[in-house]
Amino acid sequence: MVAMHPFKTEWIELEARDGARFQAFVARPTDAELAPPLLVFQEIFGVNEHIRDVVERFAHQGFTAIAPDLFHRSAPRFTTPYADAGPGREQAAKLTLEGLEADCLALQAWADADARTKGLPMAAAGYCMGGRIAYLAHTLLPLACAVSYYGGQIHTLLDRVPQLHGQHLFFWGGADTMIPFEQRKLVQDALLAHKRTFLSVEFANAGHGFFCDERPTYDPDAAHLAWEMTLRFLKTHLGLLEEE
Repeated sequence: MVAMHPFKTEWIELEARDGARFQAFVARPTDAELAPPLLVFQEIFGVNEHIRDVVERFAHQGFTAIAPDLFHRSAPRFTTPYADAGPGREQAAKLTLEGLEADCLALQAWADADARTKGLPMAAAGYCMGGRIAYLAHTLLPLACAVSYYGGQIHTLLDRVPQLHGQHLFFWGGADTMIPFEQRKLVQDALLAHKRTFLSVEFANAGHGFFCDERPTYDPDAAHLAWEMTLRFLKTHLGLLEEE
């Protein structure tokens, strides 16, 4: 049985290269001198209770997990209920590629400077909108690997496929009407065409947001299996399997 690490949490402040200052929620193990950094990217609903819980779950597993507030330029510390996605879509529409890249670089600078993550391989995981940001980060930062859960609009960034640094794990819901099969196929075909190493897992009966236990589309079986696969994938590429 894998030991669960005790952890502590905090909000920290970072500064992007364009001068924007933003907060990020961090959870890190307290019983490990070194713990590899894991970037956790939010859904459109903000760095809410669910995302903070996911960050803490990763810390339990031995990662220094950090979830940046991606909407900080328009609505710092924004959250909205799962029953009302409209405000989140409005905030997501205000994001820019330049701003997201600046934020990702700030996260890398933080990980490179932090005493307990400096020099360790880094990875990313993202959910919904965050799944696309995890892919974006993987094309920008020298990540060991990354995971995208039902990442919408990844097919609009396929020109960046050649820039992927490591292996990428994609999770999709076969019953996801927000990301139709045609979009998923575009992503897979582009990765194959550029000979990228990746895994693409589709849960046939799962819908969009199947991992989130606060959403009506939550699928406990798919969520449990995806979590176990995510941990194995991340630990393999970040060197944590020896702890099992």
